[in-house]
Amino acid sequence: MNNLYGEKLCEMFASCVNSRPLKKAAKYRVGVDLGTANIVVAVVDEGGEPVAGKMQRAQVVKDGLVVDFIGARNIVAKMIEELNEELGTELLSGACAVPPGTGIADSKATMYVVESAGLEVLNIVDEPTAASKVLGISDGAVVDIGGGTTGISVLKEGKVIYTADEPTGGTHFTLVLSGHFNITFDEAETMKLEGKNQKKLFPILKPTMEKVTDIIRRHIKGFNVETIYLVGGASALYGLKDVVENTLGIKAVVPKYPLFITPLGIALSCP
Repeated sequence: MNNLYGEKLCEMFASCVNSRPLKKAAKYRVGVDLGTANIVVAVVDEGGEPVAGKMQRAQVVKDGLVVDFIGARNIVAKMIEELNEELGTELLSGACAVPPGTGIADSKATMYVVESAGLEVLNIVDEPTAASKVLGISDGAVVDIGGGTTGISVLKEGKVIYTADEPTGGTHFTLVLSGHFNITFDEAETMKLEGKNQKKLFPILKPTMEKVTDIIRRHIKGFNVETIYLVGGASALYGLKDVVENTLGIKAVVPKYPLFITPLGIALSCP
């Protein structure tokens, strides 16, 4: 797999999220991404090509940890039910993901959400490692800027040699805007996601981008990282890529559909 193929997979997935399935298959592999800002369920066929998907904004996870079990279960169960109907099948198993370094108890909480929604969990993978499956990389650092945390995986010769995760993500950017403009969180989130607003918001968000960059700097120190791959919804914010590159002096890459990289990687991690 290569970066170009990964972009193709994301483009295919983007075309079917909350829409009609692209096709039906004999066997499906399912990935459930319980994010701080969004829950995404990705379905791929046996060969790893996207066939269907669901996404919904939700606040049932905080800093990578499930804080509303019932809410999370209900959302995932509804998504699985809708996918079963659309695909004319019964999805029985899948994979899920957690931030790097998540303890056993919190990993099990994520697993229990997915299992109570009707799927047997066959694999639990850390989020940046899942992303690397779609990116098709063997060397570099994958930085997953999620809603609540920034997760980092350093890869060498195709193997993950280091992982870390720290608070600070998309939610923090939204909170900065909420405080600056004295508006509600939801209003700030809408403002942040509007592409036409992002350039003018850059000066306000830059200090938080620098904080994310500092997290990256500390965790890749001592490793010979030549390229940083930024994934997760917040990585698409205007100016973030430049802040990372200019501050660290390392090439940064942001895929076209950064929000879908990890969910697809989770599905590809399903046996």
